[in-house]
Amino acid sequence: MNFNIEHEQEEDGRWLAEVPELPGVLAYGSTAEEAMGKAEALALRVLADRIEAGESRPLPISIGFAAAA
Repeated sequence: MNFNIEHEQEEDGRWLAEVPELPGVLAYGSTAEEAMGKAEALALRVLADRIEAGESRPLPISIGFAAAA
């Protein structure tokens, strides 16, 4: 599975990063790197929870970074 982390700066200066393939996986940070790091960690937690709950099986994953349009 491949996941992309999209990020953009909000009008108030905060950065928002999200993983569109995983609904609800989004995070804010004071820098783009902080927001993307938080989103990546959250995505991994969501995937681990799904595997532990038997909702999905372990799959090779790849996480990439892309700026939002």
